[in-house]
Amino acid sequence: MDLGLNNRVYVVTGATRGLGNAAARELVADGAKVVLTGRDEKTAAAAAAELGPNAVGIGADNADPGVADRLVAAAREHFGGFDGILVSVGGPPPGFVADNTDEQWQAAFDSVFLGAVRLARTAAAELGEGGVIGFVLSASVHEPIPGLTVSNGLRPGLAGFAKSLADELGPRGIRVVGLLPARIDTDRVRELDGFSADPEATRAAHESRIPLRRYGTPQEFGRTAAFLLSPAASYLTGVMLPVDGGARHGF
Repeated sequence: MDLGLNNRVYVVTGATRGLGNAAARELVADGAKVVLTGRDEKTAAAAAAELGPNAVGIGADNADPGVADRLVAAAREHFGGFDGILVSVGGPPPGFVADNTDEQWQAAFDSVFLGAVRLARTAAAELGEGGVIGFVLSASVHEPIPGLTVSNGLRPGLAGFAKSLADELGPRGIRVVGLLPARIDTDRVRELDGFSADPEATRAAHESRIPLRRYGTPQEFGRTAAFLLSPAASYLTGVMLPVDGGARHGF
């Protein structure tokens, strides 16, 4: 299936590894051009180099108020356009209510929530008809995940913001979409699921609660993200798509 991504230009944040990297990789594989970011400039440049000439890496922190304008400018400078953004950010520190400090909450709010709002707001001002704004959120949008209190507090709010933005931008032909990953086989998920203690038993226990009976792969997530960002999904907006192997029960 031709997704219509050839020569379209996207910004993907938090894309030096994990889900952001998987999305950037699939976008480039389908013909798009990508500005990918990470907090460390050298790491971002190395991640882009792995994807070839249709990717460029920029050192950027989502919490920086000036980063949104800089990334859109980089897309236009390097690739001559700007068609969409996928806002992905590393997960906030784990912990229960009594564990997380005010400083951790504030840092996570600035990066995960306010940073995403700024990026989306800037993108909305710069995109034309056919543009798209995507958010990598979490299954915690629908159901809290034990031990991830900060994420549980912030991700549902971003989903609400994304839904509001979809309503506002729809008349301009700009789409807003979200992805809700659960157990995708990344380093962070392995760490959170306690793989270091007994990897085989831990995996089996978690997989038994997933209808497809396995963790998702980063490539599967990346393909889903590439589809949602592509013109092939041109009548999808305001959706929060679970990427969880059927783990969410309900509508």
